[in-house]
Amino acid sequence: MDLQRIINIGQNPRNKHRLLALGYATAVTFAFMLSLTNNNSVKASVSRSDKFDYLMMENSLREEIDASETIYPESSVENIKSLYDMVNYGDREKTVEKEIEISKGDTLISILSDLGLEYNEAHNIYTVLKKVYDPRNLRIGQKINITTTIDPKENTLLSLDNITISPSLGKRFILEKNETEGYEARVEQDELLEEINSASGSISGTLSASMQKQGVPSRVVANFINIFSYSVDFRRDLRKGDKFEIIYENQITPNGETVKSGNILYAALQLRKDKIALYRFEDKKGNVDYYNEKGYAMKKTLDRKPMSFKQARISSPFGRRFHPILKKYKVHWGVDYAAPKGTKIYAGGDGVVQMAKYNGAYGNYVKIRHNSEYSTAYGHMWKFAKGIRPGVRVKQGQVIGYVGSTGRSTGPHLHYEVLQNGKRVNPLKIKAAAGENLTGQNLAKFKKSIALLKESHKNMFAQADKKQLASAEK
Repeated sequence: MDLQRIINIGQNPRNKHRLLALGYATAVTFAFMLSLTNNNSVKASVSRSDKFDYLMMENSLREEIDASETIYPESSVENIKSLYDMVNYGDREKTVEKEIEISKGDTLISILSDLGLEYNEAHNIYTVLKKVYDPRNLRIGQKINITTTIDPKENTLLSLDNITISPSLGKRFILEKNETEGYEARVEQDELLEEINSASGSISGTLSASMQKQGVPSRVVANFINIFSYSVDFRRDLRKGDKFEIIYENQITPNGETVKSGNILYAALQLRKDKIALYRFEDKKGNVDYYNEKGYAMKKTLDRKPMSFKQARISSPFGRRFHPILKKYKVHWGVDYAAPKGTKIYAGGDGVVQMAKYNGAYGNYVKIRHNSEYSTAYGHMWKFAKGIRPGVRVKQGQVIGYVGSTGRSTGPHLHYEVLQNGKRVNPLKIKAAAGENLTGQNLAKFKKSIALLKESHKNMFAQADKKQLASAEK
């Protein structure tokens, strides 16, 4: 139906009321179809019955027009023109939702400029958003959602309506227009729920692969390995058929999506006939550590291999050796662990940094005093970790530097020394106390928490005790 045809017919005064009804019906029809075709913000579909009703209405309108034989007054023609203007107005605005992936070199302002926003307005949006989220934290591969209003005929931007940035599950940073056409930014945080998970299984291949096969997240696996690194040599002590058990927390959104893995509450390794079982406990001072069932500290020795690469081989042991550079026999006062450049180096125990500098043949060197009896030293580092300097207190397992080949060295490795009362001793043979056992109220609270944990996971503990008993009887 074209407008001129209706105007020509619509000059018959006898059909004024019919044409007005016709006009309103036409408006309803066009508005209905427009809402289904031009509004991208609404996900609508047209059923077969809807399409049939529309076709019937259109046919009726055509019959009404064809039956008109007289001329309508000009006022009715103006009404029809206004009607068509109203219907066609919807074609000049369209809501568009886009998901944009951050690429190399992208900034928020450059993205907004590419959409067609003037620099001043883009900068204003940047400033408002920065109150809750720094746009400089956008990373390559991250996705942001932007809602705009455009003129589809001219393909030009009319306004930016919303920006939503979700750097992590359960948290959103939102910028949108307010009632005064200005911008406001806010943070939305889902209420996270604590979920307790458990897993157990036999070790076949690596411990990491075996645990992940049972659904344990990689981050939790890494923490599990770190917990036992003070008393287990994963390269030598683990064998096929050994077993693991773990109880850990997850933080999840109300719809069940895991946001992040939390603390390990219980961790155990069954190494042939020996079982090492450890429980997490936070004392009254807020100190967190892992203890056996009697409350004895797990960190009973300095770490024998204080680095993230637990599969590192010993490239040079403690004792007399033929020096590869000096070409003569000389006592080697530490243990060398070959590892890739950049491998993280950990503090072997809690203590205070005494030295962190370039130290001749040792290259970049760190020395830590743990107590009145023990100190440890780390040589040939590529670089020091941020904040490592004399006088700084460090925790066991804290990153203090990275493997390198500075000083007198033939390749990247960690030179690790342990000093007992100022005398260098073999790091693989020392048994230095590095943790405090629980006593008094802390011990009572710890045993109560163990009882609650066992009650909530009685099946796991019952099966584990049964297997341990059967193994002992053999």
